[in-house]
Amino acid sequence: MTARPAAARQEPAPGEPPAGHPPAGDPPADGPPAGSPPATRRGRHRRRRRRIAAGAVFLAATGGAAAAGLGLGGTGDPAGAADGELPPATAEVTRDTLVDTRGADAELGHGPASGAAARTGGTLTELPRSGARVARGEALYEVDDEPVTLLYGDLPAYRALAPGAEGTDVAQLERNLGALGYTGFTADGEYTDATAAAVRAWQADLGAAQTGRVEPGQVVFAPGPVLVESVAAQRGDLLAPGADVLTYTGTDVAVTAELDVADRRLARRGAEVGVELPDGRTVRGTVADVSVATRPAEGEQEAQTVVEVVVRLGGAEARRAASAYDEAGVHVDFTAGRREDVLTVPVAALLALAEGGFGVEVVEGGETRYVPVETGLFANGRVEITGAGLTAGTKVGMPR
Repeated sequence: MTARPAAARQEPAPGEPPAGHPPAGDPPADGPPAGSPPATRRGRHRRRRRRIAAGAVFLAATGGAAAAGLGLGGTGDPAGAADGELPPATAEVTRDTLVDTRGADAELGHGPASGAAARTGGTLTELPRSGARVARGEALYEVDDEPVTLLYGDLPAYRALAPGAEGTDVAQLERNLGALGYTGFTADGEYTDATAAAVRAWQADLGAAQTGRVEPGQVVFAPGPVLVESVAAQRGDLLAPGADVLTYTGTDVAVTAELDVADRRLARRGAEVGVELPDGRTVRGTVADVSVATRPAEGEQEAQTVVEVVVRLGGAEARRAASAYDEAGVHVDFTAGRREDVLTVPVAALLALAEGGFGVEVVEGGETRYVPVETGLFANGRVEITGAGLTAGTKVGMPR
């Protein structure tokens, strides 16, 4: 039995794989009456192929990975001769690098904001303006005329630190004291009398009470210097524990994009992306953080869950180029897949074979034959294929 294509090709949109439902097998068809002319047989055959056509389209639409796993089963000869009709057009098999990209609109800024809340009650006596830059050792704000100081670290202040305390948070504090120029102790995670002496010297320089202890409400830890994004209180406000004081971001230029949850696979930490700036230039960036966020409902819409992606720009030149467009809209291209040095054909060259799977119609001189193929990555209107005897330059049938 000769392998047959299941349908006439249908031209998909550029970059999109075909869509439909695969046939379980060759549908039954009554044979032509004895003596029917060949044209009638061919016309019936073409109609039968069209009925099965949607199969290739749907399977390819599920993605290159799914299509690649299809078995090309069947008892027919995959290299069987076609019915004598040459395709209306041809294309060549080429050897290419396929890159599948997905774009997303994004905003240029400094990344997601974090909040600083009061840890103790008191009167807010000093507050920075929006846009102010605060570095290590400087006051983020003041309560009862005592500074709440910014220090660097990933671990929030969660307990009082005093002689006898041990742990990662102690080591974090000691590294900050050393960076600020205080000495006489070892940054080993043990809060000794020497550590307390350095803390008293630091508190004296701040104009704070010299207790040798560090209370959670006296410091705020952030990964690095910060920019005050907004203030939520006013100087003179009476604060209760937990009251919002201000929000801040990092100082590095960053791009924030939102993706649908279904597209989370596109954003992998460390993955390189392209960022198109408002002036048309494209700079490189790296995915620095990926998180899931819920956007509140607006009007009659339901709350939406999204994937928030933070991209850090690479290189001083890229950061300088982007710094002129603070809070501007940009476009980010995520690489969904990449296949190097593979054989490819236009997606429209794929046929669904009656015995299952995909094939292409190879054209050699005035003859054609159907060759089963396995598909891989779909990108930019082309698809990765492998099949017996296929090489770069092989001609395959195409729709007009």
